[in-house]
Amino acid sequence: MSVDLLILTSIILPLFGALLISRLDRIPNVREMVTLLVSTALLIVVVGLYGHLEHMSDATLVLAQPFAGMEIAFSLNPLGMLFALIAAILWLVTSIYASGYMRAHHEKHQTRFYALFAIAISAVMAIAFADNLFTLFLFYEILTLSTYPLVTHSGDEKAKRSGRIYLGVLMGTSIGLFLPAMLIIWHFTGNLQFTQGGVLGDHIPSEWIALIYALFIFGIGKAAVMPMHKWLPAAMVAPTPVSALLHAVAVVKAGVFAILKITIFIFGPEALNLSGANHWIIWFPMATILLASFIAMTKDNLKERLAYSTISQLSYIVLGAVLANSLGLLGASLHIAMHAFAKISLFFAAGAILVTAHKTKVSELSGLGRTMPFTFLVFLIGSLSIVGLPPFGGMWSKWYLLLASMDFSGPEGTKWALLVTLLLSSLLNIAYLVVIPVKAFFSPLPAGQSAKINEAPLPCIIGMAIPAVFCVYLFFYPEPFYSLAKAAVFP
Repeated sequence: MSVDLLILTSIILPLFGALLISRLDRIPNVREMVTLLVSTALLIVVVGLYGHLEHMSDATLVLAQPFAGMEIAFSLNPLGMLFALIAAILWLVTSIYASGYMRAHHEKHQTRFYALFAIAISAVMAIAFADNLFTLFLFYEILTLSTYPLVTHSGDEKAKRSGRIYLGVLMGTSIGLFLPAMLIIWHFTGNLQFTQGGVLGDHIPSEWIALIYALFIFGIGKAAVMPMHKWLPAAMVAPTPVSALLHAVAVVKAGVFAILKITIFIFGPEALNLSGANHWIIWFPMATILLASFIAMTKDNLKERLAYSTISQLSYIVLGAVLANSLGLLGASLHIAMHAFAKISLFFAAGAILVTAHKTKVSELSGLGRTMPFTFLVFLIGSLSIVGLPPFGGMWSKWYLLLASMDFSGPEGTKWALLVTLLLSSLLNIAYLVVIPVKAFFSPLPAGQSAKINEAPLPCIIGMAIPAVFCVYLFFYPEPFYSLAKAAVFP
């Protein structure tokens, strides 16, 4: 099968799955089997594309041309391949987990959930393989709209209020900042094509570059750089599999992926360094890394704590992009993968705790590791990977980001601030994440609570096990993600 056809299949297949799923409301077993089959088929297609990567051509799949010079087009590239591969793996894993969680938690509107999840994955595939900035923007917006009903899934007043925040922040930033930034690039260069080294050339005065780059950083609200982060904690009202979609599979990763792609292929690292635009913008992801970590320490609600952890970790990726050097871009690309597997492990464990023990607060988890040992082992593995300790995959991305900080072209004082930020953040990760499984395993059970082992349903156990195994596996064998990240940064 040709590359063009495989790319088209990766986008259409989830839509076809969503259509089938929507007709199976009265046959839940078949509905969930279709979900698993379609997600498996997508993974096969994406792996097929990975096999074509070494022999990829410059061929571009053009679906439409709404305006002269603006095409809805897709092509194969290493960075997009990395994002697509993560999303395809984790959609299958999330589908397995959701089949146990949604039933055990007696969630309503399960058919709608599975169908919209599939539509969101289709948008993710389109973003991953977008050949130009216009296509990326279009499907970025479609992803926002398709996930809004998932955030408001329960339909109560709290969910509706959270949905308004979600839609308001994401649409407001994209239309108010992202879109104008794209139009400015088009005005000056007449080119929105993703091009190695960037498209700016001598078209844009250097004093404009910092302003335009800032519009992208804050206009891509899905990256959750403070103060554009409020939507993410608000969205925690959604069911746990949706939280996994938001934090690991699709939404936030689409944001940081977009920033990485724009940095490499629209601005180009050289233009950012020569203009000095990144010398002051870099303080925003640095501040977000630390502030979100401090806020996470104050949160007793487990999902809220994980939400602020995500905000902090996303800015590691933004930081790597803004460093605008090869090691920073490599570390940022790798962190998309490493954080995805670690964070989905944490959210799956949080969902298992809710379904089985009906606990939502960190203060209620003391001693619970004795009744749910597997769940808290998964939580510990995910936490240690996010901290960046060996033998867990999160070490590699943080290692490259530390090296990149020492290579930063900015003032010497900023280099030291970068190192302190990254090291202090890792210590804070221990304080607000690792402490949870430690208390669960080593604190006594509350009086009157049974010590009998009681884990989540089997699909939840399988869903938790797979990303936890990846957290360890990626330390010893970070391929293919490392090779994809390296190919994107060192073409």
